[in-house]
Amino acid sequence: MANVLTEREGTLAFVTLNRPERRNALSLETLQELIEVFRGIGDDTSVRVAVLRANGPAFSAGHDISEMTGRDDAFYRRLFEVCTQLMELIQSIPQPVIAQVHAMATAAGCQLVASCDVVVASSEARFATPGVKIGLFCSTPMVALSRAVGAKKAMEMLLTGEAIPAAEALSAGLVSRVVPPAELESAVRAVASRIASSSPFVVAIGKRAFYRQLQMPQPLAYDYAQDVMSLNASAADAQEGMKAFLEKRPAKWCGR
Repeated sequence: MANVLTEREGTLAFVTLNRPERRNALSLETLQELIEVFRGIGDDTSVRVAVLRANGPAFSAGHDISEMTGRDDAFYRRLFEVCTQLMELIQSIPQPVIAQVHAMATAAGCQLVASCDVVVASSEARFATPGVKIGLFCSTPMVALSRAVGAKKAMEMLLTGEAIPAAEALSAGLVSRVVPPAELESAVRAVASRIASSSPFVVAIGKRAFYRQLQMPQPLAYDYAQDVMSLNASAADAQEGMKAFLEKRPAKWCGR
């Protein structure tokens, strides 16, 4: 692929944005490549966790503005439709996706971060939705951002377009943890390894249930979660995990 690199290390899949000369701008081609990659990961039962990272001076500068001037409505609709497909795909595949953010993530790049399940950021990373500054309000990034942070912080970021540092993103809920730059890769691998040590079957159940219940009123969410947990409890991996806990031994997952 022209814009995305992929690597495998055991049960971990690494997806790397590789347009450093364009600050990893999310061109239509790049979005389509990412969709192909994450679909492949979702279909690969040997992958337990995916890590999304980037090469170059920025994590992602968002949409590629150079391909967005003078286009017709059909192009814009296609671009934002494909972008939405990617964001929803990341949350729908069974494997957790960890964003490894080393530097600036803006606009659709910030949306990409907000769409990941876990975000580990360098203390040097920054986050912004600056579309309002160029006359293009970050309406699609707003969807992911407003579901990750509080409404007031989301509106401040959207209306001012100003970047917030990693520490502020952590307190707002956009980031899971912040580490020194030199520790970013090792911190991501540590989180990924901990997730990968659990039953992939159970992790997939939990990820799917998490995003579904977010869309429900609380009483319906509890009804749904009870059903999910009841089915989960009867699964082979749940029975094995509980027995292993009582017997004080490591669990042996069978994936069902």
